[in-house]
Amino acid sequence: MPRTEANTFLSANAAFRLIKSLSIGALGGALFDLLGLPLAWMLGPLVTNLIASISTVQVAVPENLRLVFLGVLGLALGSQVTPALVERVVDWPVSGALLLIGVAVSTSVCAAWFRRRGFDPVTAWFSAAPGAMTAMIMMGEACGGDPRRVAISQSLRIILVLLILPPLFWLYESGGGSRPTAPGEDTFSAAYLLLTLPLLIPIGMRLRIPTPALLVPLLFSALLSGFSIARFQMPTWGMNVMLLVLGCAIGSRFRGLSLSLLRKHLFESVIATSLLLLILALFAELVHWILGVPRDVALLAMAPGGIGELAILAVALNLDPMFVAFHHLLRIVALMAVAPLWARFLTTRRS
Repeated sequence: MPRTEANTFLSANAAFRLIKSLSIGALGGALFDLLGLPLAWMLGPLVTNLIASISTVQVAVPENLRLVFLGVLGLALGSQVTPALVERVVDWPVSGALLLIGVAVSTSVCAAWFRRRGFDPVTAWFSAAPGAMTAMIMMGEACGGDPRRVAISQSLRIILVLLILPPLFWLYESGGGSRPTAPGEDTFSAAYLLLTLPLLIPIGMRLRIPTPALLVPLLFSALLSGFSIARFQMPTWGMNVMLLVLGCAIGSRFRGLSLSLLRKHLFESVIATSLLLLILALFAELVHWILGVPRDVALLAMAPGGIGELAILAVALNLDPMFVAFHHLLRIVALMAVAPLWARFLTTRRS
């Protein structure tokens, strides 16, 4: 087959997988919305695409499209920054220190659980690390761990956190919590900022910033909003489209996770994720007591999920965006810095 025909075939195949993913996701979003479930247009597409993936249905969201919508999410998150919000930066060193202690404690406990389940030391520690999934898989393999077990444990952790947290926030709000609701807009505001994404995302990639498609647009939008230059906002339908695409992207990327593997590893991952959430929730409560940060904001900042996935929750729940993003970025940087040193220690001790 000539090269041009092969490329056309691959493009058509990718488009077909995308159409299936979005169609299945739209059905899931509509169903969750009809049932009145929290974050319907993110969790509905996520769950239905996850089910389709483990049922061997060919669904996928192209990486370039996912990056664009992560950029849109970054603009939306950054737009929530106000001068009053910036004044609270002085609280970040204290909460950041509590986060790092919480990560160390929760990772140690979770690794001990994985060791009891038969994991070797390297695989247990890299499976337990609450973040930087791709880096943990690669480092774990390089140090002699089992990359498949690390990948499954890390993937299930992200899915479980996303399925557990929204109902908790929903119950918290129903029980009299003060979580603000996302503003309902009828039109776009500063929609021209979307045109900056083709410039901002490559800059972030070239500078090797973690999650560049999210963080660089977030910082750019936060700067404009903090100085009252421009504030990017989307109408409700635009927010739902963004959540739909990103929810489909999360759910469809687990197409290598078969039903048999899910059954085999689900119990140990549920316990591990519960341990991580419980310990980090205790540190979130400390942040609430010491700094007066709302419980839901503190919990989201401490939660052991991916920065992109939890950023979706932050914008959908209209929580403090910079506080949440800073703490997840700090967690990723700390894990990336400490993991190679800890892996060297584990490797040396084993030899």
